[in-house]
Amino acid sequence: MNEKNLPDDIASKSLNELTDLANTIIKNLENENNLENTSEDYSNLLKINRLIEKKFQKNFKEISRKTNFKIKDLKSNKNAKKVK
Repeated sequence: MNEKNLPDDIASKSLNELTDLANTIIKNLENENNLENTSEDYSNLLKINRLIEKKFQKNFKEISRKTNFKIKDLKSNKNAKKVK
C-alpha cells in the first residue's frame, strides 16, 4: 500500500495497525531527500496520529470503566461478607 493514498477506512484499523502504518510513513520520511514530496506524508501522519490518540483514549476509558466496576463489585462482596 502506498502511504500517500491512505484508504478511507483507516479509522476502522486497530491501534497496532495504525502504529505500524505510522512507523512506515516515518521511515519513508526519514529516507526522503526532497522535502517538497513530503507534505502529503506529513499530513497523513498527522491524521493517523489523531486516530491513534482517539483510539487510545477510548480504550483507556473502557479499561478504567471496567476496572472501576470490578473494584466496586469486590468492595460490595467484601462488605456483604462482613455483614454476615
